[in-house]
Amino acid sequence: PADPRLAAEVDAARQMRQSTDPTVQETALLTLDCATRDPLRGYDDPTRPLVACNQDGTEKYVLGPAFLEGTEIASAQAQQNTTGVGWVVSLTFEAQGAQTWGEYTTNNVGKLVAFTLDGEVVSAPRINQPIFGATQIEGQFNQEEAEQLAGVLRYGSLPLSFESSEAQTVSATLGLASLEAGLIAGGVGLALVFIYGLFYYRVLGLLLVLSLALSAAIVYPVLVLLGRWIGFTLDLAGVAGFILAIGITADSFIIFFERLKDEMREGRTFRSAVPRGWVRARRTILSADAVSFLCSAVLYLLAVGQVRGFAFTLGLSTVLDLIVVFLVTHPLVSLAAKSRVFSSPGLSGLGEAARAGAARRRATAAAAGRSKGA
Repeated sequence: PADPRLAAEVDAARQMRQSTDPTVQETALLTLDCATRDPLRGYDDPTRPLVACNQDGTEKYVLGPAFLEGTEIASAQAQQNTTGVGWVVSLTFEAQGAQTWGEYTTNNVGKLVAFTLDGEVVSAPRINQPIFGATQIEGQFNQEEAEQLAGVLRYGSLPLSFESSEAQTVSATLGLASLEAGLIAGGVGLALVFIYGLFYYRVLGLLLVLSLALSAAIVYPVLVLLGRWIGFTLDLAGVAGFILAIGITADSFIIFFERLKDEMREGRTFRSAVPRGWVRARRTILSADAVSFLCSAVLYLLAVGQVRGFAFTLGLSTVLDLIVVFLVTHPLVSLAAKSRVFSSPGLSGLGEAARAGAARRRATAAAAGRSKGA
C-alpha cells in the first residue's frame, strides 16, 4: 500500500493472522472481529496461512496457503439439485487446475475446503470424495444464493489489472498561477463581450451585461454547493468550460436581439416585436443549447480525467444559460419595450431596423392610398 499508515496496519495484521505458529493462529482466531474493517482485504499473502471470516461475518476459519488460483476455474453455474431439493453450484477447472484439485480432494476427504475472495471465505464445503472432474458445491442454497456464489467464483477469478488513465503532478505555485491565468482569460473574454454588447446594442447591451453578471452570480453559489455535496473542485479544464460558456450565453442574447431587428424591419414597433421575436428566438435558443448539453453529456460519459471536468462545467453553464435567458433576459427586454428610453431607436441600438420598418410602413400606406384612389 502507498499509505504508510495502511502499510503498517497490513504488516501488523499479517504477522498476527498469517503466522505459521499455531499458538499465534489460535490467538488471532479469538481476537478477530468480523464486524470491523479488514485491513488484509485484498492484501493477504496467498502463500501463507490466513485467519479469516466468511462474507457474512458469522464464522471464522484458519486457512492453509492457497493451493489453487481462481484463474484455474473454467466455469461456474447455478443449477437445480437433480438428486435432492434446492440448488447447487457446478464447477469445472482448466486442465492443470483439475489435476491439482483431484490430488487435493484425494488427500483431504472429510475436510473443509475454502473458496476465498479478497481474504474472505465465500464458501467452505466439505470434501465427500476424491473429485477429478466436474465438482458440485451443495448446501441449503436457494436460486438467488446459488447464482450469487456462481457469479463470485466465475467473475472473481478473472485476472484483472488496472492502469492509470491519467496522472499529473503540479506544484502548488504552478497550479495557482495557471488557475489565475485562466480566470484572467475568462475576465478578459467577459469584458470583450460587454464592450461588444454596449457598442452594438447600446442600451440593450446593458441588459446583456446585467444578464451575464447575474449568470456569474448564480454560478458561484452553485460551485460552492457542488463542492460541499459532491466534492467538486474547479480546475483548469473547468475554467475553460466556463469561458466557452460565455460565448454560448452571449449567442443566446444575440439570437434574441437579432430576431427583434428582423421583426422591426418587417414594420413592427419595438413593443410589438418583443413577444413575436421571443417566440421565434426561443426555438433556436433551445435547439442550440440542447445540442451543446448533449455534446457535453456524451463527452462526460466517454472521457476521463480533466476532460470530464470540462464537459461537466460546459453542461452546467448551458443549463444556467437557459435559466438566465428565460427567467431574466426575456422579462427584462419585455419591460424595456414599455420604457421610452429603451424604446428610443437611437439609444436601443435598433435604429437601423426601426428606420427600415418605418420606411416599409410608409410604403405600405402609400400603396394602400393609391389603391383607394384608383
